[in-house]
Amino acid sequence: MSHHHGGHRSRKHPKDDYQRHDYFETPDQKLRKSIVSFGEVDPLQELPRLVKQIVEHEPANVPIVAEGLRIGVTEQPFKIPYYAALLRLLFDQPAVESSATSFGKQVFEDFWKGFQTFLDKQAWRETRLCVQFFAHLTIARVISVPTLYSLLKSFADVHLEINTSQGRATKALLCAAEGLVIAGAVIKQESSSPEEASSKVAQIIDALKSHIDATQDSKFLVQPLVQLHSTNFVLENADEWLDCALAALQTLDGQDFAQTAECVPQPYMESPPFADTPYDLPLVLVPPEVEEETLTTDTGEDAIVKKEEWPRCYVRLFDDDITPDPTSPAGFILRSNILDIVDIFEVNRKECARLLLEYPKWTVPGTFVARSGAPPQPTVEGRNWLLDNTLIETILGSNFVLPESNHKSVYYIALITELCKTSPQTVGPAVGKSVRRLFSLLADGLDVEVAHRYAEWFSVHLSNFGFSWPWKEWEPDLSLVPQHPKRTFMRKVVELEIRLSYHDRVSRGLPESMVAADAQVISVEAPGPEFEFEDAEHPDYEAAQSVLNLLRGRAKPDDVMAHLETLRNGLTETVEPDVNVDSLLRSIAVQSLLSIGSRSFSHFLNAIERYLPLLRNLAVGAISTAPANPTTDAVVEARTDIMSAVATVWRRSRHQVLIVFDKLMQYQIVEPSNVVVWSFAHCTAATDGVRKQTFNAFQWNVLRSALDKANGRVMVQRRKIAALRREADDKAARAIAGENAAMEVDTEPQPVAAAPAGESPQLTTAVNAFKVLSTEQKMALSKAFEGFIGCLAVDDISPAVGEVITEHSWHNRANWENDAWETWETWGWYRHWSRTFSPYLRNYVETFESLAMTKITASGPVADMFRQTWSIASGQMA
Repeated sequence: MSHHHGGHRSRKHPKDDYQRHDYFETPDQKLRKSIVSFGEVDPLQELPRLVKQIVEHEPANVPIVAEGLRIGVTEQPFKIPYYAALLRLLFDQPAVESSATSFGKQVFEDFWKGFQTFLDKQAWRETRLCVQFFAHLTIARVISVPTLYSLLKSFADVHLEINTSQGRATKALLCAAEGLVIAGAVIKQESSSPEEASSKVAQIIDALKSHIDATQDSKFLVQPLVQLHSTNFVLENADEWLDCALAALQTLDGQDFAQTAECVPQPYMESPPFADTPYDLPLVLVPPEVEEETLTTDTGEDAIVKKEEWPRCYVRLFDDDITPDPTSPAGFILRSNILDIVDIFEVNRKECARLLLEYPKWTVPGTFVARSGAPPQPTVEGRNWLLDNTLIETILGSNFVLPESNHKSVYYIALITELCKTSPQTVGPAVGKSVRRLFSLLADGLDVEVAHRYAEWFSVHLSNFGFSWPWKEWEPDLSLVPQHPKRTFMRKVVELEIRLSYHDRVSRGLPESMVAADAQVISVEAPGPEFEFEDAEHPDYEAAQSVLNLLRGRAKPDDVMAHLETLRNGLTETVEPDVNVDSLLRSIAVQSLLSIGSRSFSHFLNAIERYLPLLRNLAVGAISTAPANPTTDAVVEARTDIMSAVATVWRRSRHQVLIVFDKLMQYQIVEPSNVVVWSFAHCTAATDGVRKQTFNAFQWNVLRSALDKANGRVMVQRRKIAALRREADDKAARAIAGENAAMEVDTEPQPVAAAPAGESPQLTTAVNAFKVLSTEQKMALSKAFEGFIGCLAVDDISPAVGEVITEHSWHNRANWENDAWETWETWGWYRHWSRTFSPYLRNYVETFESLAMTKITASGPVADMFRQTWSIASGQMA
């Protein structure tokens, strides 16, 4: 309570009592908080104080100490060596509650229960970090070496199990590999003979090798730098994570793990020798994968989609003297820690940025160059890396992992922004060097999806920092052909910048050479709608204006349709014979509708919802009234006309096309399979005025939105069926329980609800809907496959399709023309489609194999390349 001189008490606002809660922490909560926040200033100095606080805590609380350790180990992995040192000292403390074991052993036994829970739930990251903790405790002699090795071996053996997934085997092997990296020295020392020591380490290394060899083909589809002609799958400017683990282990094993102490802090080595008998870890059984309930489609395929884990390839941007080589022991450990921090603190990017910039305090002295104002660091040969470059390289590498990163791109972008704001003088130059390095890689085969994410990141970064960039550095690249990846990248960045700002603002920041129309970097006109019939000289101007006026006046849908029928009768007699009057009227109606809805998103939604009957009528091939039995061809033609009209209106603002298409699919004006076909057959004609047999980034955005819609509908329906079945099972269980209870009493039993027999009407309806949606899903995926076959694997393809996949042509890419680069990009999007939707391809493998057999008419290297990509994605070569 505060007291004021003169006896006057300040008047409080009523909200003060609501906003100011007096929060009192219990002693147990304070203790747990002390354990979790341990080491924020200086861990070595705080260690004795924390041990004293734990020991003197009354009453002694083993569970709260174990919980604090579990939180610390699994959420702050950079502190794991120091938590091991803490627990090591607790083993020297007397037991509590008359137990015969030490306090530290009681805490560890409670910690082990938490580890077993992580394992049972298949929480792999938490499990792996606990294994690191156990490895450090083994070096400290708290845990017996044979039982730790047994634990590591149990994880290494997972890859031998029948039907284990690649993802599960990879995660288990990483647990074994990281544990061995830390504790390999004591495992070798404690072996009874050199032969046994070598055998133990070799068993885990061989398990890694075996799994890597089995998944070698998969790297072909996920390497960030693409060389289509290469068949040896050697990564350039990138490292695969399991390969890094294997290389680090082989290096350490070759030197009997002598380097480990130089790579990982071991603060527990300062403690007195452990006097007690080392703790024996219980035997562990790594639980199998959880099998989901089976749902089959109408054609009998398994509808469960199991997300397949691909090899994780991280792009490298800097030389080994700037950032640590992740295939070296020190580099692997550092990169592992940074990756874990980035993943764990996705919920709080500000805290993540702070911890990343403070990371050197948790490393061996001399690991990173000392920052300005920090204590000087010893000079260590082969170390003294640049922290900021290491952080940016690691974060961008995570963002660029294919086919998808762990988190949304916006998180990685926001994290880099936060790092720049926190330490602009050091992080800014690292970001600039990364941008330039990636730009140079665009000409060396940077994957199309990686280039897309790179453009997204760079555009958002520019918008966050005043759109400032020395664009003149890239002026010489304007001499390249327009479809060169560097030119394409510049256009994409500027387009994204305009979305984040406005046309004139972005244009002012570009040099004159890039603003010129022939540079094709920025559009001459600002993005906006284009109403095709706006010009009074257009032959159909009057007809379009009459429709537009009705829509502006909010006429009823029936009145608009009646007017369209009137126009149809008049136009039939006046238009040229080769003009499809129905297509023309559909274009007028849709463009007019979008024109009145172009002012804002809410205007668009209102217009669409008001005239849904009109759109649905147009979508089945009708003008005034729907035909009794519309033909499939008429429906397809009508929906194609609608989509082309949308693309015509928004050709200068293409992201609007995606927004409108999404709403059209949501209201089932068009189906995902219609959008897929349109993306291949009509997109370029509507947006560029030229029909092309290639496939570009915008077409990919259209294709992906359609497939995501189809897949999402199936997933939602699957969840609905699972919920209805659980509800039915619960009712049946309650009914049976009621019957049993009635039979156990002596009085006359009361009537109870009978167990439900068969499926409920709701469940039957849901299952039927699921089969319809899964049929549409398979149709959309099949049409996408056919589309890529038409681009790359039929007889009448461009000669460039075969040329760009040859080694000679690739080395001569400096002389490629537009068609070669467009074809190379098409191959890139086909690869990305294959790896992104591989879980679905594996479900419908027979359907796609049949398509491949009947539709692929090309031969030779082109057909081989196309089939190889399909085979890897569908799991037939993995």
